[in-house]
Amino acid sequence: MAFGRTGDARLAVGLSGLGPGDEVVDIGCGPGVAVRYAAGMGAMVTGVDPAPVMLRVARLFTSQRAKVRYVKGAAEAIPLPEGSASVVWSIATVHHWSNIDAGLREVRRVLLPGGRLVAMERRAEPGAQGHGSHGWTNEQATAFADRCREHGFTDVRLERATIGRRSTVSVVASAP
Repeated sequence: MAFGRTGDARLAVGLSGLGPGDEVVDIGCGPGVAVRYAAGMGAMVTGVDPAPVMLRVARLFTSQRAKVRYVKGAAEAIPLPEGSASVVWSIATVHHWSNIDAGLREVRRVLLPGGRLVAMERRAEPGAQGHGSHGWTNEQATAFADRCREHGFTDVRLERATIGRRSTVSVVASAP
């Protein structure tokens, strides 16, 4: 759990165009795999998660020398100032957001103009049940992309990828 999913982090880095000096917010950071990966590439990273246990695990596995901090919060209430990030990503967690519109408003608020959003989910089949439903169908990904446009994001696109045996679908967008 704490060391897997590096493929997801690598994909998020590629989709976001992450570079040294970027300031990243990882919404739903869990054990911090993508946080540590981005920090290793020279980014300043804030991991946000609503679960104190996940934040403890993330801190446990993160070097104190890393340019990383972890804070309790959620997509709908990101505890950061306006315009504090050049990249916001949510890897396999958008399906947990309780309010998509509130989450997108918060992402817009914390992103700098021209900042990038990457929302990545496992591709789910229509009608899937249980854990198989954790992710997005193609229709759900398209609906999320449409919501991004409604919230003023630009250059919105869908990206599909395969990581190991898992198929993913991502929405990539820019803040105006």
